[in-house]
Amino acid sequence: MSKLSKQEFVELVSKRTSLTKTDTTKTLDAILDVITESLSNGNEVSFTGFGTFGISERKARSGRNPRTGEEIKISAKKAPVFKAGKGLKDEVEGK
Repeated sequence: MSKLSKQEFVELVSKRTSLTKTDTTKTLDAILDVITESLSNGNEVSFTGFGTFGISERKARSGRNPRTGEEIKISAKKAPVFKAGKGLKDEVEGK
């Protein structure tokens, strides 16, 4: 499995849309900014057939320091999550 860099992604999208790489980069950055802002404001972002970006609220809990074995407190936090939609899952599975 290989990784697709942002630059490579921009190049592929640019070719498919006939936009310049500069315009494609600006568009991608704007999309990512809107998703980030929406999640920061507590909103989900859903693309039918592709998936949903959301927030997972993790409760405070206790854990152990792996070096010392000492018990530590892990504070509550919010974490971004992505749930793939049926269309994306089917495409990845080759259906």
